[in-house]
Amino acid sequence: MEDQKSKAEKVIRSKGGRPQKKIKRCHIYMIRLTDLEQFTIATKAKNAGTSISDFFRKSAQKAKVVSRLTTEEAGQMRVLAGMANNLNQLTHLAHLNGLLSVQRNCRLLMAEINELLKKVIGDDRESDYR
Repeated sequence: MEDQKSKAEKVIRSKGGRPQKKIKRCHIYMIRLTDLEQFTIATKAKNAGTSISDFFRKSAQKAKVVSRLTTEEAGQMRVLAGMANNLNQLTHLAHLNGLLSVQRNCRLLMAEINELLKKVIGDDRESDYR
């Protein structure tokens, strides 16, 4: 009977100390901030009633990251830059030879530029950084 009692006590007794966390945070990121950035983050964390670490964690989970330009958009921007160069050359010719001589070419080029701008600007992404 005493054997059963001592076994039951061993099972019930814990080792003591703090229980193990289910999720361990073992990765550390070190970043450099300016004084203004650090002040802004600290203020936002204080207003949210959290620590700076919790603020970063919550921000990282809820943040939407928008890529700057896809490869297709980068190609479109290069084409647009080429069109802008052509427009500058046509403007130069118009100054030399008169506007009527390059009017048709200008209209065609401006129509192409408008179509390309509609493609580049008409995306469905929302960002303050674009």
